[in-house]
Amino acid sequence: MSHCSRAWLRRHLKTLAALELCNVPVQFVIPFVVLGFPLTPPNLVGFALVALLLVQGTGYWVAKRVQLAGPGIPLPGARVFAALRLLNVLLLVCGVLFALWAVADTADGGSIPGLALALSAVSEHVNYFHVQLKCGSTEDLRRLRKNGLRRAHLARDLARA
Repeated sequence: MSHCSRAWLRRHLKTLAALELCNVPVQFVIPFVVLGFPLTPPNLVGFALVALLLVQGTGYWVAKRVQLAGPGIPLPGARVFAALRLLNVLLLVCGVLFALWAVADTADGGSIPGLALALSAVSEHVNYFHVQLKCGSTEDLRRLRKNGLRRAHLARDLARA
């Protein structure tokens, strides 16, 4: 994205933040309303973990947009994001273990959506705080094929902070 203007990039970051935030209700509506999965504790925990990571992603894109407002501005909230990187691990481990226990404890499969959502939250955490797993453009796909996974934007920002 180095060929893009600062104004274009700020608009793009605003769109990314809005999409992440809009994704929160989508992650609830699809499994629970459209697909009719039960509102069990493991399923709700899985959803809560996904929602938490999407809100953190929204916060990052907003902070990145603020950072790009002027030269030399540090990433707002860098310390918060650094703390979340650690706190998330604890929450994700507990959530995945709870969902695994629920799947093993019930024969009807009603907790499987919670496990799937919790694992999705793990991938969101990795995507934001470690390596970029998601490709948002053909340029991202080309880079992935050529160079493999690259460090996530937030991970690079935290390393600089």
